[in-house]
Amino acid sequence: MKKTAIIDLIKKYAITTLGCLLFALGVSLFLSANSIASGGATGISILISYLSGNTWDTGIILLVINIPLLIMGIIVFGKKFAVSTVYSTVMSSLMMTAITTLGNHFGFLPVTDNLLISAVFGAILFGIGVGIIFRMGGSTGGTDVIVKWLRTKFRYLKTGRISLISDLIIVTISVIGMHDWSTPVTGMVETIFYAVVSIVVFTSTFDTVLYGGSSATLVYIIAQPEKAEVIKKRILSELDLGATFLDAKGAYSNDDKKILLCAVKNIYYPKLRDVVKEEDDSAFMIVTSSKEIYGEGYKNHNDEEL
Repeated sequence: MKKTAIIDLIKKYAITTLGCLLFALGVSLFLSANSIASGGATGISILISYLSGNTWDTGIILLVINIPLLIMGIIVFGKKFAVSTVYSTVMSSLMMTAITTLGNHFGFLPVTDNLLISAVFGAILFGIGVGIIFRMGGSTGGTDVIVKWLRTKFRYLKTGRISLISDLIIVTISVIGMHDWSTPVTGMVETIFYAVVSIVVFTSTFDTVLYGGSSATLVYIIAQPEKAEVIKKRILSELDLGATFLDAKGAYSNDDKKILLCAVKNIYYPKLRDVVKEEDDSAFMIVTSSKEIYGEGYKNHNDEEL
């Protein structure tokens, strides 16, 4: 058991490290390098670095901002969360500093002057990285700690949505602070545009990484009992899926029907559709998406709410 626990711990921190690297690459190579306002503590760090004439490193500023918020995380979520968050925060901050230092030394920063490319690619890497870290049970510190705490109070909201609201507030402040008021206000509008693009892409990517593995397609197949039985056998044998039978009766025909209820991962849905079409092209199918599914093959009821 101890050996298994050690292996699981190594896997967790290896994946977390990958998340930190992607996070750092997105910020250092694209967002910070082009002074694109970002949300959260990262956005605040980019703003402070910009106002200092880039003499203060974004990664170091982020580390300093995180100290009081990490203390809050320890108090609210306990030591386990704190350890992984401290690791993620320190690792991502050091990686940002290293990437920026190397980039300035070898002259490859920014990697592109195109602000739209920087906003999109930076946000994608940022979102994937932070999403991976959250899935491993940690956070990147900063406002992520506050967002995670708010998620426990407003459970009907997704983490990315809460993050979006806080990010928009921070970005508004950042854009005002980073705007050169000797230039036309139209320049500020352009800055806001790229900042909003970055936030929207980040939120979408973050939620996809965080919740994508929990979503599935929910299918109701209504057919004659004998046809439903054949479809069930093929679903069990060919797709290795579970299914549930519900008894029903047609309101118009008054015939006995069987409803086959099946949750299927999105990648396997086309095969399920083919099975139904081949066995009973007169079957009535209702297909809908499911945000989260708990049970065998999906999320555990005891899993932490992300």
